Amino acid sequence: MESAVILIQCPDQRGIIARLSEFVFRYNGNIIQADQYTTDPQNGRFFMRLEFTFDPAKVPPDHLEREFDILAAGLGATWEIHYASTVMRMGILVSKLDHCLVDLLYLHRSGELRVDIPLVASNHDAVRPLVEQAGIPFHHIPVTPDTKPERESTLLELVRETTDFLVLARYMQILTAVFMEGYRGDIINIHHSFLPSFKGSDPYRRAYERGVKVIGATAHFVTVELDEGPIIEQVVERVSHRDNVDMLKRKGRNLEKLALANAIQAYVEHRIIRYENKTIVFV
Repeated sequence: MESAVILIQCPDQRGIIARLSEFVFRYNGNIIQADQYTTDPQNGRFFMRLEFTFDPAKVPPDHLEREFDILAAGLGATWEIHYASTVMRMGILVSKLDHCLVDLLYLHRSGELRVDIPLVASNHDAVRPLVEQAGIPFHHIPVTPDTKPERESTLLELVRETTDFLVLARYMQILTAVFMEGYRGDIINIHHSFLPSFKGSDPYRRAYERGVKVIGATAHFVTVELDEGPIIEQVVERVSHRDNVDMLKRKGRNLEKLALANAIQAYVEHRIIRYENKTIVFV
């Protein structure tokens, strides 16, 4: 048996769940989990994550997809399907700070994060020992303002065919629109603040100067607009006037690891639907 997840969105209308359930039943499938959300019962938009099993020996996946496409067209829906037998390939980009990288390598080694990691690339050589110890290919691609276009082209050629999505695990280079257009896959970034507050660099110092009472971390999809992509996950922690900048950074590192890991887990389990500049995350 094969397990599959369908993510679907369409204008809300009567009978959507009934038609989707009937489709699974028609092909001798069994629904494992179904989650849905509607923005507004009147003229709203419908979102659903449908996880089910089926026998690919009796119903080939390409036939299943052709038939579902017909159903989706009748609903005015956009959709995608993912199979449990397919393991996603996650490329990691990182700079000097290694706490998020170390956490992801641990989750991968322990089997808690079901992905393949074909490569880790960095503009610094500092994390090479960690990566090579994990048995993962490491690529050092140094970047300067003068070499950025050339180096980014090198990076693009490296990741375009070898990865399904990228994770910026505290990668401190801004990816250009040229790279974004050339890669086409999703890119997930961890930002060390509770967006939309304190965008850009050195947010913990600015948070300290502002006297905030909570700090946070935000995992989001990367878009051309810096730190403006759809938010996937956010975590926060209370702080006080006794916390100096270094204490905020230490607490923040733990939040960054948690937010990024949660976001990636939701992504590889196909629990995220993007809509406009937001996300629906089924938990």
